[in-house]
Amino acid sequence: MLKIVHYINQFFANIGGEEMAHIPAEVREGIVGPGLAFKQAFKDEAEIVATIVCGDSYFNENIDEAKTSIIEMVKKYNPDLFIAGPAFNAGRYGVACGTIAKAVKDELNIPVLTGMYVENPGADMFKNNIYIVSTKNSAAGMRDAVKKMAPLALKLGKGEKIGASSEEGYLPNGIRVNFFEKERGSKRAVKMLLAKLNDKEFQTEFPMPDFDRVEPNPAIKDITKAKIALVTSGGIVPKGNPDHIESSSASKYGKYDIDGVIDLTEETYETAHGGYDPVYANLDPDRVLPVDIMREFEKEGKIGSLHRYFYTTVGNGTAVKSAKGFAEKYAKELVADGVDAVILTST
Repeated sequence: MLKIVHYINQFFANIGGEEMAHIPAEVREGIVGPGLAFKQAFKDEAEIVATIVCGDSYFNENIDEAKTSIIEMVKKYNPDLFIAGPAFNAGRYGVACGTIAKAVKDELNIPVLTGMYVENPGADMFKNNIYIVSTKNSAAGMRDAVKKMAPLALKLGKGEKIGASSEEGYLPNGIRVNFFEKERGSKRAVKMLLAKLNDKEFQTEFPMPDFDRVEPNPAIKDITKAKIALVTSGGIVPKGNPDHIESSSASKYGKYDIDGVIDLTEETYETAHGGYDPVYANLDPDRVLPVDIMREFEKEGKIGSLHRYFYTTVGNGTAVKSAKGFAEKYAKELVADGVDAVILTST
């Protein structure tokens, strides 16, 4: 039976959310959290002998120390395979999974595997170094992720030949291998063309990158007469988060009236964001959404006016497709309200 060491963050270890992201690495015997799903998928072919838990903030703020301590933990168990995550679209978790998986592979010469959503920054950073199974963008896709990761994990642990990314479910890693197709290229091309002409599904053999190119607007001619709006992905909301914007993988945005508001205070506003330490943003929400300084500029005549509404959502784990959809909706409102420019703040 294959021996596996599993790496997860504080959230999946059921320790806590952002408030516990500072915990250093620790090792626990056996299965924790999502390891149970892997156990069921592996059946009698593999077992998770230990689970390493580390806070996302701790890992990313202490990378060298975290790597060193985790490598020593892994060594102790002499596993046949190391699995990290899956991290879905959680950025810091994805970077941690990719970083430690690559370190285990390079330093211990042990096969490694992780899983992430394609838009996770960790996926782009490490897809050419390690096997990363493509997952859905949130933990709701855990069952699907394990279903794809488990068979590939067993192949890696047993040293079996790994097929193409389209067959095994991992993100393309830039490696090209020559092989013989059953049908010649011209016949395959005609089949794809016919499918396309008839609005049927087909898969290109040479995918091209799809870049979202946006032409910048011309500079504001006279900023002292411009109406400026504030938009943020930093999650600043009225106290109590009245629209219940999610702390991660947001499905909505909020529009809030700041007419007459000079300063965002701790008593009236807060952040709903779950991807950074909220303490300083909650103490002074203007640190993320600078209403106070914009009011100063307005009073001094440096800008024409501050738009009476601000738009907000949470960027943590939110898919690009969703964010683009939000912007398409409220951009029309901003244009209709005569807004000349937008300041988009993040974290």
